[in-house]
Amino acid sequence: MNGKMLHETGFAEPLEGYRPCVGLAVFNADGLVFVGRRTGGEESVSSGYAWQMPQGGIDRGETPLEAAKRELYEETAMRSVTLLAESPLWWHYDLPEELCRSVWKGRYRGQTQKWFAFRFEGDEAEIDIGPHDGHKAEFLQWNWERLERTPELIVPFKRDVYERVASAFADFAAS
Repeated sequence: MNGKMLHETGFAEPLEGYRPCVGLAVFNADGLVFVGRRTGGEESVSSGYAWQMPQGGIDRGETPLEAAKRELYEETAMRSVTLLAESPLWWHYDLPEELCRSVWKGRYRGQTQKWFAFRFEGDEAEIDIGPHDGHKAEFLQWNWERLERTPELIVPFKRDVYERVASAFADFAAS
């Protein structure tokens, strides 16, 4: 793993110049993972790679786990989840050079992410990709997908992180 290890279990300062974020691999009872087709955004939709797992920024004073639960609710309305695991490392990706100035107003070179695996325990009727609670919708549609397929669905510059996630959480995935 070539991700920069910052802290094993708690919030730590992210890599300088990278936006601190969380990512969420939410598994259903069949071991499939939630993916959403993004509404847009230069950093997330490119050349037909519009699907990704939920993710989002960590607010000041918020732990990564608190951010993960908040982001999951904001993007999917899911609350019926059980924590399965937390990534042992913070993983990061760099934005392509042509996006560095326009995405996040040029403040970050990319994202540094702490990933969490959750088991969805609710009824699918609970899932609402929004918009709700004053947040714009992140996804146009959603689906359950095989974890090992997620790296081929994500924009290429995030692929390395998704390969790490697929490896780290493989024990929770459908075989």
